[in-house]
Amino acid sequence: MNKNNTVQLKAAAEVGNIDFFYAVIQDDPYILECMDSIPFVETPLHVAASKGHLKFATEIMMLKPSFALKLNQQGFSPIHLAMQNDQTMMVYRFVNLNKDLVRVRGREGMTPLHFASQIGEVDLLAEFLFLCPESLST
Repeated sequence: MNKNNTVQLKAAAEVGNIDFFYAVIQDDPYILECMDSIPFVETPLHVAASKGHLKFATEIMMLKPSFALKLNQQGFSPIHLAMQNDQTMMVYRFVNLNKDLVRVRGREGMTPLHFASQIGEVDLLAEFLFLCPESLST
């Protein structure tokens, strides 16, 4: 994995530039595979989730759904970061694409369901329970 391409990939995610993202992939077609092989890594999906770049994040989720489950070096998944950064539309998009993201355990075992409850996000909590009622048994 070329370090320069990794930096460019992060830059594309920071601004939500899908064309730039594909240009990096064209230059290094295995970059996402290499990134996926690292146990704890900040993926472009983590960055896009934090920034609220919906189209960019959706594009990545279609290409690499496994990135939605990955924890970064601080122990947070993309949905955790979206919640921490008040990117509510991003959170809704994530759970509508994959309801099981409600159950992803991050740092200290915290799931998005726990986090929504902790911060009093009643609407989000209701959506999580509607989409993934089995999340109560985790």
